[in-house]
Amino acid sequence: MTAPSETLERREAADAASPSAKPAQRQRTARRRWSAGIQPLGVGVATLWLSVIVLLPLAALTVAAFEDGWAGFWEAVTAPAAMASLRITVLVSALVAGLNAVMGTLIAWVLVRDTFPGQRVVNALIDLPFALPTIVASIVLLSLYGPSSPIGVQLNATTWGLVVALAFVTLPFVVRSVQPVLIEADREVEEAAASLGASSWTTFRRVVLPTLGPAIASGTGLAFARAIGEYGSVVLIGGNIPRETQVASQYIQQQIEIDRPVNAAAVSVALLLIAFATLFVLRVLSSRAQRREERAA
Repeated sequence: MTAPSETLERREAADAASPSAKPAQRQRTARRRWSAGIQPLGVGVATLWLSVIVLLPLAALTVAAFEDGWAGFWEAVTAPAAMASLRITVLVSALVAGLNAVMGTLIAWVLVRDTFPGQRVVNALIDLPFALPTIVASIVLLSLYGPSSPIGVQLNATTWGLVVALAFVTLPFVVRSVQPVLIEADREVEEAAASLGASSWTTFRRVVLPTLGPAIASGTGLAFARAIGEYGSVVLIGGNIPRETQVASQYIQQQIEIDRPVNAAAVSVALLLIAFATLFVLRVLSSRAQRREERAA
């Protein structure tokens, strides 16, 4: 018995082969055939690549973290020094993400809505942390805010030094998430609100901010997830003082140096779980926002 899908494919092929078939119909049939032929290969290649690059390393890390069993994992994660590094990492990353949510949105607004000399240069500088090795950022920040600061500001080995370093690295995530939404935003709605007597702040709060909300949340979440795993930008200016300015990535390196790989793997898994939870929440919020837009449309 012929399956309905096979019957449909044969009918489409016959229609496309007929002399009276329209070019658009032939193109659709050709695209459908190409998609059906390439799909299994694409899924297989993607699965293989993800397995080699992501899944296998994560599985190996998890196995190493539980080498001494659940009790050993829990003891490694809840050790006072490990808990202190995780607490500092999460708190500073949350502060930096919130700061970038505000400043990143403001910068995106200026780049999209205003025109000023050197705008293209500023727009290009936003992406510099993506291309610049983070250790270079730490050297620059140390020379600017270190003991020999030319401006008299000493942030070396302080929490604010961590904040500045992580803010530098994570700023582009918010800016580049908000910019496209601002570019596509309907200006007529803002103009209508202004014509009805709404102030600039009311227009922003009631009209613009709900539109930008999902993009701001996405960029902020990505900035937080990036900050909790950062190492290069804080390695010099942070000072690596245990229980004061030592972040989780520095604690992991320390555990490897003193030959405690299980402890290092356990804290690494804890960081991965925090990052995964953040990204999962972002995905859920993004899906809900998309469904609301579809229902509204």
